[in-house]
Amino acid sequence: MGRNVKAVIEKSRRFKVDLALVHYPVCNKNNETIGSAITNLDLHDIARAGRTFGIDTFFVVTPYEDQQQIAREILDHWLTGYGARYNAKRKEALSIVDICDSLDALYERVTEKWQQRPTVLATCAGKQDNTSPYARVRQEIMAGKPHLLLFGTGWGLTPDVMSSVDATLPPIVGFGDYNHLSVRSAAAIICDRLLGDIDSA
Repeated sequence: MGRNVKAVIEKSRRFKVDLALVHYPVCNKNNETIGSAITNLDLHDIARAGRTFGIDTFFVVTPYEDQQQIAREILDHWLTGYGARYNAKRKEALSIVDICDSLDALYERVTEKWQQRPTVLATCAGKQDNTSPYARVRQEIMAGKPHLLLFGTGWGLTPDVMSSVDATLPPIVGFGDYNHLSVRSAAAIICDRLLGDIDSA
């Protein structure tokens, strides 16, 4: 298979879906608005899930220059440094990561990319009033409509952010009373529900 043909096939596996890991504005356990720290694990694991399920771009949203620099150093190691030669699969996954200063800048960039405003969906560990079922969202994605998925760090997205989105996705719940998944676990589960190959399940 020629390189150009393979590139077209690989590109066709990407959906018009972007994922954003929001580090500001988010809540702490006292429901105060804070900015959270970027973690190495989140970058790696969410990028790997995103690349597996066809996410177009995985945005990391933070206004803090020191946090942006941490993210860039991690990305540089795996995209252009020794890590790029050591693990080509990790390089491929992290190639979908981009850094953004704010939610406003994020919305502008994604709208410009798709030439239309995407449907913005927030995720939350608790039930919300404006919930859109996974099956409906999946149908819209498969029909080619752009979507942007917001994941909050800390104790979740702030009420202002939650009230500004088009809808929220249903929470991921188990059979017990413990509901504190890591954001990278939640991102992988949600990507599978929306973008997974259900014919192979």
